[in-house]
Amino acid sequence: MAIAVNDTNFEELVLNAGKPALVDFWAEWCGPCKMMLPIVEEISTEYADKLVVAKVDVDNCQAIAMKYGIRNIPTILFFKDGNVVDKQVGAVQKSALIAKIESVL
Repeated sequence: MAIAVNDTNFEELVLNAGKPALVDFWAEWCGPCKMMLPIVEEISTEYADKLVVAKVDVDNCQAIAMKYGIRNIPTILFFKDGNVVDKQVGAVQKSALIAKIESVL
């Protein structure tokens, strides 16, 4: 299951996780974000040993969203060694995310 992160635990749970991370920036009112929810949850289960899968509610965690320049949601950032290495803006099929994950791993 994807972990919910916020302004206070983002660094610990994502940047210092010791493995790559997929971070889904979303909001409750966002239709495309809701479409992505089951895909992100499936990925969190399938890649549990290799990847941190986290969700950031942009309405509640504006500092993180501003830090990473999130202007559209859903936006998914891919982190490796604490740095953003790839990005996906908008709703996409699971296969597109898997391809990006595999390139990060």
